[in-house]
Amino acid sequence: MKIKYFKTKGFRDWVFAATENKEDGTTREVILLKESDTPIKRHIKIKAGANPHDPQWASYFESRWGKKMLNSVRGRSKLYRVWLRQDGLCSNCQQPITMNTRWDVTHIVKQTDGGTDAASNLQVHHLNCRRNPQYAGK
Repeated sequence: MKIKYFKTKGFRDWVFAATENKEDGTTREVILLKESDTPIKRHIKIKAGANPHDPQWASYFESRWGKKMLNSVRGRSKLYRVWLRQDGLCSNCQQPITMNTRWDVTHIVKQTDGGTDAASNLQVHHLNCRRNPQYAGK
């Protein structure tokens, strides 16, 4: 019975596994994951005084939202599409955004004004361009 359902995988012994036969005739082995196989993702607490309905906290919540997007494949692909649409350039200073530069994502039309989270309503820019008074009107 052990040989049929329990296998050795790497350094782990007694791994519960079963062989699945697919319709195309191929087989694959399905193993039962352990809780230690799941990566830990820590939640970042919201600042105590932050209010999502207060306009002065809008940039804080937008920044949190952008960081959250990086934690999912779907979010990363959306940010990549935005970056490609902008030809890899900052929406404010038109300088290249690379992996080594600090950047952020913002909504073109704010969500409070009816904007959506669609890629067409997002723009990426350097983190310092957002606070630079020269680009404040954009």
